[in-house]
Amino acid sequence: MAASPDAATVAAVLQLQTERREKLCSLLALGVKFGLVTVGAISLVTLSFAYQERLERHGELAAVVDVETGKLRNLQQRFDRLFTLGGDRRLMDEQDQWIAPNRLRVIWR
Repeated sequence: MAASPDAATVAAVLQLQTERREKLCSLLALGVKFGLVTVGAISLVTLSFAYQERLERHGELAAVVDVETGKLRNLQQRFDRLFTLGGDRRLMDEQDQWIAPNRLRVIWR
C-alpha cells in the first residue's frame, strides 16, 4: 500500500521547485543583462570607429577648404586689380600667349 506523503515532504518538494524556478529566472535575467551589455559595448566600439572616421574626413575637407579659400582670395585680388587704373594694360601683359593681329595661328593635330 502506497502511503501518501505527509505535508512536510510536499512542502519541501514545492520549496525545491520554487528555488529551481528562481535560479532559472535569475540565470535568464543574467544572460539577458550580459547580452545587453555586450551589444552596448559593441555599439560603443562601432560608434567610436565611425566618429574617428568622420573626424578624419572633416580634417581632410577642412584642409581642402583652406586651400580653395586661399585660391579664391588670390583670384579675388587679381580680379580687383583688373578694375583699378591700368588694369586693362595688366590684363594684356598677362595674356602673352595671345596671337598678334598680323599672325596666323597654326594648330597641329
